[in-house]
Order: sequence, then C-alpha cells, then structure tokens
Amino acid sequence: MIDAVRAEDAANDEEGGLAYRQAPHNLEAEQALLGAILVNNEAAQKVQGFLMPEHFFEPVHGRIYESVIKLMDKNQIADPVKLKPYFEHDEALTDVGGAQYLVRLAASAATIINAEDYGRTIYDLATRRALIQIGESMVIDAYDAPVDVEASEQISEAEKQLFDLAELGQAESGAQSFSKALKTAVENIENAYKDPDSLSGITTGLTQLNNQIGGLHPSDLVIIAGRPAMGKTALATNIAFNAAKRWTDDLVEGRDMDRSKGSVVCFFSLEMSADQLAARILSDRANLHYQGPDPIQSHAMRQGKLTEEQFQAIARASIELEDMPLFIDDTPALTIAALRTRARRLKRQHNLGLVVVDYLQLLRGSGKGTAGENRVQEISEITRGLKGLAKELHVPVVALSQLSRMVEQRENKRPMLSDLRESGSIEQDADMVMFVFREEYYKEKDEPSMSDVEKHAQWQADMANLYGKAEVIIGKQRHGPVGTVKLAFKKEVTRFTDLIEDDHLPDHH
Repeated sequence: MIDAVRAEDAANDEEGGLAYRQAPHNLEAEQALLGAILVNNEAAQKVQGFLMPEHFFEPVHGRIYESVIKLMDKNQIADPVKLKPYFEHDEALTDVGGAQYLVRLAASAATIINAEDYGRTIYDLATRRALIQIGESMVIDAYDAPVDVEASEQISEAEKQLFDLAELGQAESGAQSFSKALKTAVENIENAYKDPDSLSGITTGLTQLNNQIGGLHPSDLVIIAGRPAMGKTALATNIAFNAAKRWTDDLVEGRDMDRSKGSVVCFFSLEMSADQLAARILSDRANLHYQGPDPIQSHAMRQGKLTEEQFQAIARASIELEDMPLFIDDTPALTIAALRTRARRLKRQHNLGLVVVDYLQLLRGSGKGTAGENRVQEISEITRGLKGLAKELHVPVVALSQLSRMVEQRENKRPMLSDLRESGSIEQDADMVMFVFREEYYKEKDEPSMSDVEKHAQWQADMANLYGKAEVIIGKQRHGPVGTVKLAFKKEVTRFTDLIEDDHLPDHH
C-alpha cells in the first residue's frame, strides 16, 4: 500500500505538481443553461423554482443568473444587450472576455427543452459540494471537539445542516437579500388576501381567536400559559385537532395543499400518555355523534361505563379519526435536542406543519453542568431551542407553560406576563403569549354559607353568568394587538368553542 502511494507521489512529481480532486462542477452545463435563458427567457421559468444564484460553481455565472431574474421580475427582457451595462466594469467577467462573454454564452445555448435538465444537473452538483463541506466540517469537529461538548451535540448539529440542505438546498441559510425577503412577505400577504378565512397562518379552529391573531404563523413560538385546571391542555388539544382536521378536509376536497390552513401536527405530551390524550379527543368527537342526556366522558370510557348508544357513537368517531395526520409522542423527560431531532424527522417524512409541547417545564436542557444548575438557565436554553426549532422547520411551535403561585394570592386572578414561571426568557423568546383564564373555577371555590341567603343568591347569579365561559388573554403578540378573546368551555368534554353571547342568540317565537 505504501509502495503504491510512493509510486503515485513520484508520478505526481514527474508531472510537476501534486494531484488533487476538484469539487464537483460542470462549467459547460452552466454556460449552456445561461445561454438558453439569454436566448429565450422562458427557460428561466423552468428552473427558477429550485435553482438559486449560489448553486453556480462559477461566481460570475451566479451573478449573471441573478441579474436575469431581477430583469424578468420587472417584466423586462434579459438579453446580452440589456445585461451589458451591468457587467461592463465587472472584473471577474473581464477575465473571461468582458461583455462579449455574454454573447458567446447565447451562442452556446442549450435548447429550451433541455433547460430544466441542465438546471437539475447544476443543482445536484451544488448539493454534492455542500455535502463535502458538511462532511469535512464533521471530521474536523470530531477530531478537535472540546472536552465539555458531547458527541450527541455534534450529531444534532450535523443533522441540522443535512436537514437544511435537504429542505432548503443549502447547508447554511446565511444572509439573504431584502428583495428576496420582500418577495416572500408579499406572497404571504397575497395568500392571506385571497384566503376565504382571511388567515395568514394555520387555523386554531376558533373563529374569534383566529380573528384576533390571524392564525398560527410559521416560525413563531406561541406560549399558552395558565394555572392548573384552567384548561391549557384542552385548548392545545383542540387547536392541534382542528389544524389536523382542516388538513384532512382540504385533502379530501382536492384543494391546493400549499394553501391549506390546516397542517400535519405532532403533539409532544410529556404529562399525559398517548392513549389518555387520544381518549380525550375521541370522547370530544363521540359527543358530536351522541344526542343522549349525559355526555360521554373520557374517564367513563376508561372504566367501560357506557351505554350501547354511547359505544356506537365512539365507534363512529374512531372511524372518522383514523386517518387524522396527528402524531403523539409521549416520551417522558424529553431533552430539547431529542425533541428537535424527532420534529426534523417528521418534517422530512410527513411534512410536519405544527408542533405542540405539553408542557415546557417538563422538558430537559442539554444536561451539562452540576445537578444543582440554575433552573432559570435551563428554561432559557429550552425556550431558545423551541424558538430555534420554529425558525428552522418554518412551522409554528405551541408550548404550554405553568404560571407561578403568585396569581392565587391576588384578588384579581387574571394572569399577567410577570406571572410566567421560572424565567423571563419565556416572555422574551415568545412571539405570542396567551393566558387561559376561567373565572368560574375561582368563583366556585368562594361559595358563601347557605345561611346567608342574600350572599348565596348573589353567588348563584354570578355562577350562572360565568358558567361555561373562558377567556384567552393575549398578553403579547408581535404581529398584532393584545386583548381578550371570550370562548365557551364545555368542562365535561374538555372542549373550547366560539362563545355565542346571550344578546346574539336568535329571538324566541
């Protein structure tokens, strides 16, 4: 083996230099594609959807392609004559013959039929170059890893780079031009304008909440917070189900799924088991098929205390829910790194569109440091990780959070941002913070003695007014105003619905 290497070295020395491998590229394909585009701009439309300027191996080719796209966006024809002023003083183009190079490119044009094939070849070679770069970086990091960095962290980072390459066509997104960001913003506005629901994000299934927040937006971290028994999990489950159902309905009706306001959902349930969460959803849907006097409750289902009619309703609901694109991961004490890995996998395999985490304080950080490490720092790491996941996968992440006990000690128990437990980073990293509040829960505890007839009568009147009502208080929203949305809450079946106020009910005849 050593003799063979020596023989190769000797051969290289005879040729006057060391042999090396060039990065994969095909300059002839790049020239042929650019020539086709310059002759007929329609060729650019065949590759514009996937081919970016940075995919060209020769930088000047990338700049020519970018200039063509800019002219086309202005509804102008891009040909050598039009492009000449832009490249007259380009030093890189001077090295290959100046503005005359544009004419030579047009002369070497591939036919418009082959334009997409040439574009795919250039894209594929750019992907291979990016893979080489990731591989080299992995080797260097593995050799020179600091003592306090675990191998699992390197795996997570490498997986992120490979995910970006597979999804975005580039290992590192880096800075992008304002024109590109502006184009995306205008497309989002146009989609919302044309949408019958006037939503720019994924539906929550609750009309009044949608009107206030415009749906759940991609790349956003949404916090749903509240004290125990307020209905945080119920609201998150309702939203997850409504988004998944909308996706299924749009699919069945043959709509353009790129414009669907539903999504494939993954619910990370760190508190409840998958079957308990499924039973909740099943009991909720079964009640829509059941018209009996007593609602079907999930605890009664687990105990088997059902009538024949209730069992039939459950059977019908289970058939309806069978193909719902809702995934449940009930792994306890999940780390933020493991959650990211699982979410990426679902994004690749099933086009994941919404992540729900119940709840944030049950997640674990990286685990570095001593056992008594500051919990505030760990929560900060978790919220940063969730926000990073939302941006990386370009999906909304809804995370539930507990509130501190300070709420219980106040006379007005409506929660505020300062009540978020354990870390100010939750408020800082979140794009939206929603509090679930049910005054009925607190009023029920304040029942006065029946001996005080007047007070008890007033209490009963207050309870009647508050029965089945809930508030979602939007304490922070980067995309819109804060405020309060009133909802109806059916405690027996843990379902939030739109609230119909008494003054909006139809007249009785």
